[in-house]
Amino acid sequence: MTAPTGEVYRIDWLPGTDVLHGTCHCGREHTSQDPIEMWEWMLAHPSGHSVDDPRGAGA
Repeated sequence: MTAPTGEVYRIDWLPGTDVLHGTCHCGREHTSQDPIEMWEWMLAHPSGHSVDDPRGAGA
C-alpha cells in the first residue's frame, strides 16, 4: 500500500448538461462528456496538461 500524496482531483457535473468539469491538482481544467476520458486526462498528469501549456488539454 502506498502513502497518500495529498493530491486533489475534482470533477463536477454541470447541472442541466452532460458535461463534466475537471480540475487537476496542478490547477489545469478540462471539460468532457465522457467520465472515462476525464479520469484518463487527470491521471495522465502532467502529460497532456503541463504547466507549460496555459490552456491545459481540452480546457
